Amino acid sequence: MTAAALAPWGALVAGTGRAAPSRRADSLPVTPAPRIQHAAASAAPTDSALMERFCRGDEAAFEMLYERHAPSIFGFLQRMMREPALAEDVLQTTFLSVVRARGRYEPDSSVRAWIFAIAANAGRDALRRRRARREDAGPETASREAVAETPEPPDPAASRAVQDALMQLPLEQREAVVMHKLHDLSFAEIATALGITAGAAKVRAHRGYTRLRELLAPLGESI
Repeated sequence: MTAAALAPWGALVAGTGRAAPSRRADSLPVTPAPRIQHAAASAAPTDSALMERFCRGDEAAFEMLYERHAPSIFGFLQRMMREPALAEDVLQTTFLSVVRARGRYEPDSSVRAWIFAIAANAGRDALRRRRARREDAGPETASREAVAETPEPPDPAASRAVQDALMQLPLEQREAVVMHKLHDLSFAEIATALGITAGAAKVRAHRGYTRLRELLAPLGESI
């Protein structure tokens, strides 16, 4: 899908904990996120207001939504799959889906949870395809890909231990823990994002936290 195919939705803006995804010829344009003055923060439009404007065809509103949510979505995807290039591709897919599905957004619902829902679904699809590809390729190729895909974190002794523990959780628990602990989503938002009840979101997160403590305790780490 080329950028031209998305006109008039135009430029997407990225900024994450790692270097922003590089621009590719077949991807949406990426530009540095602008700095927002604190004095103007109180005047910033709400997600709901931006979504309403976006649905009416306001390109600038879409760009603001991207600037606001792309960093956390990209971080979520990286933590779910530990493959920056794949996370970048799924980020593109997520916001392409936001453009296409804008007519199905329910006014006054959480925009952030809605975007996380799209990202979670796209991420699960990407993980299934990756797993199928590795099964077809055989164990040796799969092992080489698994080693190559994980970038060295700034603090390998701590960061890698936590990430390794996260990857040992069942997918549904990992999603809930990452959304709650690392991206500050409420259980109501997690429920919306995962298509479950708030009670079920709490149960998944609680079980995930319990398992993480068991995995990290021997290493002297915590989450």
